[in-house]
Amino acid sequence: MKIEQKRWTEEKGWFPELQGIVDEAVQLVLLFGATQLLKDLAYIHDIKAAYPKAHLFGCSTAGEICGTQVTDNSFVITAIKLESTQIKGAKVKISSSLDSLQAGEILARSLEKDDLVHVIVLSDGINVNGSDLAEGLTNNLPEGVSITGGLAGDGERFQETLVFWDDIPARDTISVLGLYGKSLKVGYGSLGGWDSFGPDRLITRSKGNVLYELDGKSALELYKMYLGEHAKGLPATGLLFPLSIHTGEGESGLVRTILSINEEKQSMTFAGDVPEGSYARLMKANFDRLIDGAIGAAKKSYKSIDSFSPELAILISCVGRKMILKQRTEEEVEGVRDILGDKTVLAGFYSYGEICPFTLGTKCELHNQTMTITVISEK
Repeated sequence: MKIEQKRWTEEKGWFPELQGIVDEAVQLVLLFGATQLLKDLAYIHDIKAAYPKAHLFGCSTAGEICGTQVTDNSFVITAIKLESTQIKGAKVKISSSLDSLQAGEILARSLEKDDLVHVIVLSDGINVNGSDLAEGLTNNLPEGVSITGGLAGDGERFQETLVFWDDIPARDTISVLGLYGKSLKVGYGSLGGWDSFGPDRLITRSKGNVLYELDGKSALELYKMYLGEHAKGLPATGLLFPLSIHTGEGESGLVRTILSINEEKQSMTFAGDVPEGSYARLMKANFDRLIDGAIGAAKKSYKSIDSFSPELAILISCVGRKMILKQRTEEEVEGVRDILGDKTVLAGFYSYGEICPFTLGTKCELHNQTMTITVISEK
């Protein structure tokens, strides 16, 4: 596997230079960028011209990762020449007649199954139920095929996210990339680093990923009470205070963050399911634990491929972590670098949700507020 990275910023343009380069040996280009930039198809045209035989796979973000640097309002492309790995992709558009579960089912069935090792999914970040998407994929892929990925971002705006596979970036889109081959080695890890506070509250009314009541009271009203002055900035400020959802004592909780609120219905829509009968507890940030969580995710991914330095690591970290860490954001990426080593190419983005199994061999789940890492090498 041979990899090169280039980044575009308004100040410097493409660095290294993109114009004038034509590399027909590149089979895959990962492209992560700001929503408004992805709408300018001139950039997409330039990338396709530079890598005419490559598949383009990517999404809009809430921040782009290139090496140990994190930038906003930029493009990051990671061009990959694969030695023996085969790739196939698919996309689908969600709508009123095609929900997230069905979309996952269709995408999984569209991938050939022979020699399939791993699936990377990139999804619309606003109108999707990530839990249903993960279930639809998992239930229709062969046992042993792992799934990781994330939900596209739109900075801190929560207005529009774009996803693409071999086409122009589009709204309400979910794309998958299948990786095939016996020489392929894939690992992953995902950890958070948030502290819980306040009492456990019973979810007494919800539907899918929409929460209406906690302990028989308006969930939105209770949530605003906890947020205080931060409530004025919802839904974006909800990223600073996610919910931990668990079904019983001692169970590991799934973290959920808000995508939108409805004042009329007094409801909150989350990136994944918030099941009735489960318990919810508020969480808040701990700077050092967030960075430790990223390092822990890197250690898990490193261990999952027998502790050798991978060729590529795809980092998907939640925008809520970035909002908390601010100028310290690059510390979590630097922590990943310290674990994986200097030879590993780091690429990725800040997201509205992360998809990854809890541990090796378990089914994938929708997470929020984690650093999720997928490491890839060819033997």
